[in-house]
Amino acid sequence: MSVSVQPMPADPIHEGAAPGAEVLRPHAEDAFAGELAALAARDERPRPPRWKLSPWAVATYLLGGTLADGTVISPKYVGPRRIVEVAVATLATDRALLLLGVPGTAKTWVSEHLAAAVSGDSTLLVQGTAGTPEEAIRYGWDYARLLAHGPSRDALVPSPVMRAMAEGRTARVEELTRIPADVQDALITVLSEKTLPIPELGEEVQAVRGFTLIATANDRDRGVNDLSSALRRRFNTVVLPLPESAEAEVAIVARRVDQIGRALDLPAGTDGLAEIRRVVTVFRELRDGVTSDGRTRLKSPSGTLSTAEAISVVTGGLALAAHFGDGVLRAGDIAAGLLGAVVRDPAADRVVWQEYLETVVRERDDWHDFYRACREVTG
Repeated sequence: MSVSVQPMPADPIHEGAAPGAEVLRPHAEDAFAGELAALAARDERPRPPRWKLSPWAVATYLLGGTLADGTVISPKYVGPRRIVEVAVATLATDRALLLLGVPGTAKTWVSEHLAAAVSGDSTLLVQGTAGTPEEAIRYGWDYARLLAHGPSRDALVPSPVMRAMAEGRTARVEELTRIPADVQDALITVLSEKTLPIPELGEEVQAVRGFTLIATANDRDRGVNDLSSALRRRFNTVVLPLPESAEAEVAIVARRVDQIGRALDLPAGTDGLAEIRRVVTVFRELRDGVTSDGRTRLKSPSGTLSTAEAISVVTGGLALAAHFGDGVLRAGDIAAGLLGAVVRDPAADRVVWQEYLETVVRERDDWHDFYRACREVTG
């Protein structure tokens, strides 16, 4: 016997928000509602069951482009087109998608936008941590009703995965490898049989057409729990690489900083493009262990120095420039954030950073202001 899962009521927090109140970080389907609507209106290609857009339109939404009527779709992901096409094609089958990569390669960002474009809803989310219980993937119970009346449909609390199965939508599991291995394996039956048993009721939830699952994972952070071979076989894995070139990474950082800055009413980041290039150069050189000209070998710090961290450093610098400067991003605004990103281990990383400053940054003729600012905060 299968059990139906009723749609959840509207979020009371958002329902009670003051009229005109602005959400600090809108979901992708809300922030880019205009683009999604424009794509849907002009999308004449076949759509899989319950998809809001065709696979072609989903890929266009992520990669950007210009529609026949001149509508511009902004790129959400800057990288190889084939990666996005493989990810979207996977979701159009009955396979789950695993987005794999080092921290900061936009796995969560891509996952959210894929869910928004496919289902129109990116909120069916399980956030993986070392303490994520099995109930977060399967289901839980309303214990007041459970104690009063015993196991029943009314007492059952569906997980985001169960809701996605019952409603034919996209579920997301973030940081899958942070979830304990025995909890991870709760997904095996869901992904192989497309069924979630409820033995307490002698029933099950069967996935309806349109159900997809996107997971993200990395193998660089501490606290990683390797996926079992049985679970890994249930996924098509797509590896998201770091940006291939410095120019591509600069473009990504500049675009995201501009988006975040506008949301926070900070000055436009274009005035600070030179500083963005410096941050990206520092991150890439220390990450790769060699200067951009290939002449000097470098020690790498313990941190990942990801594109996401570069975005954070520049955004913090813009806030300093806006509130304590003249609004123009300069070396002194990013120095402290850069130090915090590089020096995670106070002993070993500080040595790496100081050596980099003295052997590389100091010798660059047009980086003297940057060198002074970094030396000032490094001490």
